[in-house]
Amino acid sequence: MKYVILIHSNPTTRHVWEGLTDEQRRQFGQAHLDFGQHLIDTGQLVAAEGLADIDQARFVSVTGDETLVTDGPFAEVKEYLAGFYVVECATIDDATALAATLPDARNTHVEVRPVLNLR
Repeated sequence: MKYVILIHSNPTTRHVWEGLTDEQRRQFGQAHLDFGQHLIDTGQLVAAEGLADIDQARFVSVTGDETLVTDGPFAEVKEYLAGFYVVECATIDDATALAATLPDARNTHVEVRPVLNLR
């Protein structure tokens, strides 16, 4: 079964990031590279990407025949999706155990959610 591990950015995570030394930031990034390599080595990686800052996002809505596109972010946005991993695991407990090894899980929550097969 596929699970998505969602990594969120919020005021707490940004505060922690700003307080890290250059070496700690390097280790954080290396931990993500090592995690990705582990997923490749075990055959569990389906997809993984970091996302650009929210100020590069576009928000799209449609009402009737009118499409409204707004550049992000809205002022009230305090938390946003920063990246994700899609993994193949036997159970949600296995996916949760993987998520617990991410460096982000030490600073805030990391979300694990089953991926629905819509085909």
